[in-house]
Amino acid sequence: MNIEATAVPDAYRITPRLLTDDRGSFHEAFRSDALERDTGHVFTAAQCNHSSSRRGTLRGMHSVLLPPGQAKYVSCVRGSVLDVVADLRLGSPTFGAYTSTVLEAHGGTGVFVAEGLAHGFVALTDDACVSYLCSTAYVPGTQVDVFPLDPALGLPWHLGLTGEPLLSPKDAAAPSLARAADLGLLATYDECRAHYARQRRTR
Repeated sequence: MNIEATAVPDAYRITPRLLTDDRGSFHEAFRSDALERDTGHVFTAAQCNHSSSRRGTLRGMHSVLLPPGQAKYVSCVRGSVLDVVADLRLGSPTFGAYTSTVLEAHGGTGVFVAEGLAHGFVALTDDACVSYLCSTAYVPGTQVDVFPLDPALGLPWHLGLTGEPLLSPKDAAAPSLARAADLGLLATYDECRAHYARQRRTR
């Protein structure tokens, strides 16, 4: 597999090598040893989630308070989505930067999202199914939501939409980027770097 840095530090695009024959195809969807070797990030899956979405559904932008924090490995296992990761770590040299990737089931490409980064996607097909490997189990009250259509984020949802996106009531009512910062919901860059370093030391 090929592990590629993106415009957002600590977010990586992972493209597998497909082995195909007349039966179909096979690929390694994820390898934690390869991720650690190529990026320095330690990732052990504690929970796996799936979501199914109709075309035009926008889920995001989501993160988790630090602590506990939550890294994710995201892939599309049915249909396709436009996946977006944004750097919302306060004090980051690339604060506000984002990267977008079309994830398609037939290609197997995935995205690694480190703790402190925000993630979301818009479904490009009906019944698009996204798989999330998560480094920590769900803890009620720790999820961070930021309004995905906030002009301050400037995220490229238009690349995957021809009309208004479908949002959950929770995402539609999420605070703006500025409000999330005022509420103390966003991790700092230094806190995240210290968290990554602790994971490497305690591996």
